[in-house]
Formats: sequence, C-alpha cells, structure tokens
Amino acid sequence: MDLATTLTSQTVQNSVRKVGINPNYWYPIGWANHLKPGDIMPVMVWQQAIAIYRDPNGDVRALEDACPHKGIALHKGKVQGCNLACAYHGWEFDGQGNCVNIPYLPPEQKLPRARARSYRVQEKYNLIWIFPGDPALATTNSPRDIPEFDQPNWLMVPVTAQFQAHFSICNENTMDVFHGFLHQNLQEWFDPVLLSLRETETSVLAEYQVSYKNWIAKFLGLSDRADAVTTLPVSVYYRYPHYYTILQGISTLYLFRLPLDPTQSRSFAFFFFKVRLPQLISKPLTPILQKILQRFMLMKFLAQDIEMLESEQKTYLANPQRRYVEINPAIIAIQRLIVRQYEQFLQKSRPKM
Repeated sequence: MDLATTLTSQTVQNSVRKVGINPNYWYPIGWANHLKPGDIMPVMVWQQAIAIYRDPNGDVRALEDACPHKGIALHKGKVQGCNLACAYHGWEFDGQGNCVNIPYLPPEQKLPRARARSYRVQEKYNLIWIFPGDPALATTNSPRDIPEFDQPNWLMVPVTAQFQAHFSICNENTMDVFHGFLHQNLQEWFDPVLLSLRETETSVLAEYQVSYKNWIAKFLGLSDRADAVTTLPVSVYYRYPHYYTILQGISTLYLFRLPLDPTQSRSFAFFFFKVRLPQLISKPLTPILQKILQRFMLMKFLAQDIEMLESEQKTYLANPQRRYVEINPAIIAIQRLIVRQYEQFLQKSRPKM
C-alpha cells in the first residue's frame, strides 16, 4: 500500500515502547568467528537467556541458559564432547537439550526426564543466528541474502553496537533520514525529501532524496569536490525485524537488530562501500580502509546516534504517559508494523478454546 509522503503532525503511540518481539524470525546473536570449539557464550534474546556453544565438530548448539536440575546458568559449565555439562553437578545435555549423562549415577540406571529447551541455530555471513520462536516456522523466514558479501568490488566494514534503548527507538532512528542536523560536524547531510512510502504486512519501504557536502562525501565518491553539493536517492527498507539501506552505486547497509529486553538492544551491521580501485591495489589496502572507515567515520556517527536514543529512552522511562509529536509518516508506519507483528504473534500463540 502506497502512503502519503506529506510531513504532517501525528501523535506517537506510546504502546510501541512496551511491545515485545515476534520471535518467529531469525535474530543474530554474535560473530561466528569469535566462538571457537569448546567455547560457551551467554546471550539474551528478548528476555530469553540462552547458552550458545560450539562442539568439537564445529557445530553450534543453543540451549536455554538454565539447567533443568537446579536452574544453574548452563554457560557457566563446559563442553564435554558434543554435550554441555552443568558446572554444579555435571549433568550433561546434548544439542537437543536431552539429559544424556549424570556422572554420579551408575551406567545402568535410567536417567530422569530432564530436558533443557533447545533452539534452532545457523551460521551465515559470519554471524550466528537463532530462531527463538516456534521451531516449525524456522524455514519460513530465512536471514536476508547479502549478494555483496563476497564481491571483490565492495569494501565490507562490519560494525556492532549496543544501545540502552527499546528496539523500536533504534528502528525509528534507522528509518529517520531527517536527523542529519545531528551529524553536521561530521558530514553535511541536508535537505532530505521523502519521495515515496510503501507499507506491507511485513515491511516499510521509504525512498528519500538527500544532499551531501564534505570530505566524506568526496571520499565515498558522492562528489568530485568536498565543497560541492551532491543530491542522491536513498532507499530505506525495513523488512521486519531487520534493515536494508542503499545509496545507489555508492554504498549499502544491512542492519540486523537484536532486541535484548525492554531497555536494551544490539545491532550487527555490514556497511558496503563501492571500491573504485584496481584489485591489485584495493585488496592489500582492505584492512587499513576498514579500520579508517570504522574508527573515523562509522563509530563517530554511531556514538552521536546512541547518545540521542538513550536520552529518548531515559525520558520515556521517567514519564511513560508523556505524548510526542511526529511528522515523518515513515516513522509512524514503522511503529504500526512493530506493534502489528507483536500482536499477531500474541494472537497466534494464544491457546485455542
């Protein structure tokens, strides 16, 4: 459905700051290369504590981070073979969460029916993904494809961020191209225009036009001169629960959101920049360019955004009844989608009478 692009006053519905996630999607929880065989990593996916471990065969497993015996956090234990052993009494659980060994019982004795919840997990694009919802739906919502991932003419810069803010606040920030004023000391990004807006049951697509001027614009190939103004279209596509943004022919962004709880979120992002150098030159320079772009550009932008988002969250918590006014219809569309996805999940998860 195409929506009006007029910037008119609308009241923000505070209910969006209270909703949870629809768990029937894949969520990233960490970089795959950081988890070595025998390692255990505690993670949180919307108030669900989960222990992720890699067995000696290299396979990643995910179990609820609570031993069915005494409730001890399983990430405090250790990997034994392909199993995860609790630190307290050594009870072992396989990748499906079944209790397969209790070290102080004789081999012939039947084991108790103790089972830890297991989760569907996969590795893709050097990320570990988990499906916290109904396992039967895990094949219906695969992580988005990233065609630029292994293309030599794109420079990839991975970025991780932590926010003390509800995931809806973070998502609105990503859709909001009108906050260039915040970043004016880093890059002159101004005169944004919302050209088109489309909403579906699971997505919001906004097409903007933005003008740029600064050394960063020249460095990224947006302009031939740092003092010249360049106007380009920007597409921001939110397909619940993640983002895809494209600056045609210049850069693309894949941003994957991990909601931790009502006041904390994480993100895992891949920034891709078009490389205009011969492979013989660009390949050895890749590690240097990645560090430069991450440290001197992306993390600086991110730090400014984080300060704003956490201030927004703090003000909301101090007075949840406070009303706010929004004029960007793309933000209102994002809010509708987040609330709708959560309500649909609740409706489907209610027991049938």
